[in-house]
Amino acid sequence: METIDHVEVTLDGGLHGDFRGTIKPGGKGRRQVTLLERADWEAAMAEVGHSLPWFERRSNLLVEGVDLPQIAGTKLRIGDDVVLTITRETDPCERMEALAPGLKAALLPDWRGGACSRVLVGGIIRVGDSIRVEP
Repeated sequence: METIDHVEVTLDGGLHGDFRGTIKPGGKGRRQVTLLERADWEAAMAEVGHSLPWFERRSNLLVEGVDLPQIAGTKLRIGDDVVLTITRETDPCERMEALAPGLKAALLPDWRGGACSRVLVGGIIRVGDSIRVEP
């Protein structure tokens, strides 16, 4: 994992440098970009009594100041250009349990593990960009 202050986002590749965002032939791109709310990660950490950095979750983007919609099809605008559509919940895997006992269960309620999305409009995302739910 690598933390960066900006990244290019494309329709067919997701976040530049993240192979998981590339849409495979016949694929739907439902997991091009994963988002995690800072408050949800901190709540899960408090629940299990740990203070691991957010990137251990292996999400692409850490967001704050917005309650991520828990409805597939909802659109998010990040910065001036990038538009994502929520596709599904990001299910916590066994790796979370290996990081901290109880973490997988702590990430299950209310989409605490984050949201998966597909890129509708590409562009550049920068740390500090606004995130808005689109009508």
